[in-house]
Amino acid sequence: MVEKRRPPSRLAEGRELEVQHLAETTDLSPSQARELLRRHGNDWEKIRQEAETFKAES
Repeated sequence: MVEKRRPPSRLAEGRELEVQHLAETTDLSPSQARELLRRHGNDWEKIRQEAETFKAES
């Protein structure tokens, strides 16, 4: 089966929406949110745990 891939611009747009959502819901900066998404991909439980750690350190 051939897997359809989204064009890079759409992929980047989707990732930026995730960054924006994470930054707004966790009070992280966009750069912190981007770093967590880069490290953990779609493991939202791990991302939320680390976001709490970031907030506790602030």
